Amino acid sequence: MKAKSTNLRGNQAVAKKPGTSKKKGKRLPYMERRAQILEKATELFSEYGLTAQTRALAADCGISQRLLYRFFPTKEDLLREVYDTAILGPFQAVWFAELSDRSRPMHDRLCDFYNEYLDAVLVRRWLRLFLYSSLAEADMAPSYISSIITKLMETIVAEAAHERGRPLNVKPEAIHEIGWIIHGAISHYGIRRHIYHASQVIPQEQVVEMHVSLFLSGFDAMIAQYAKIEA
Repeated sequence: MKAKSTNLRGNQAVAKKPGTSKKKGKRLPYMERRAQILEKATELFSEYGLTAQTRALAADCGISQRLLYRFFPTKEDLLREVYDTAILGPFQAVWFAELSDRSRPMHDRLCDFYNEYLDAVLVRRWLRLFLYSSLAEADMAPSYISSIITKLMETIVAEAAHERGRPLNVKPEAIHEIGWIIHGAISHYGIRRHIYHASQVIPQEQVVEMHVSLFLSGFDAMIAQYAKIEA
């Protein structure tokens, strides 16, 4: 299934009213113009999908398509940069260290991480861009999962097991599925808030605490179940 973009967006962005001339954008330094293009590209793709037209982007920036291609020779180059800045960019490497800080209870580590993750990553623009990339069958979502989320889930499960003194004698695939129990629940909570416009009543901190408590209370049973399956 392909994400749909709107041709109206592209047409409206470049259409000229009778008797008017095309408005030219202000001349900007190279890096400032490049940053502007990336910011507007992220907004465009998050609102209309990855199939949105670059001519609409150029018009929003007040430049020609020809000039846009001097900054990003192909749309693939532009999408790759959007991925690096808008999808990967908000994730903080320090979170791995904080999740591995065994001087603190795992409950507190998980609550702090997921509250920060919701505030910094799982916001409306990030979620729309991520979902559109999935619908477009682009490699943004699989790349993010393989480079970030897989390591994240392995860290969470390993730290939870260590706190309980349980050996992880299960396959890596089982570790990932256990990790998805908590990460999938929090991610879908973000989707409900910003995409469905639901789950707005209960404070975020309470929702996170509930999911973390449920995950940790059922952790031993999940490990035992997968170990039994693999035995």
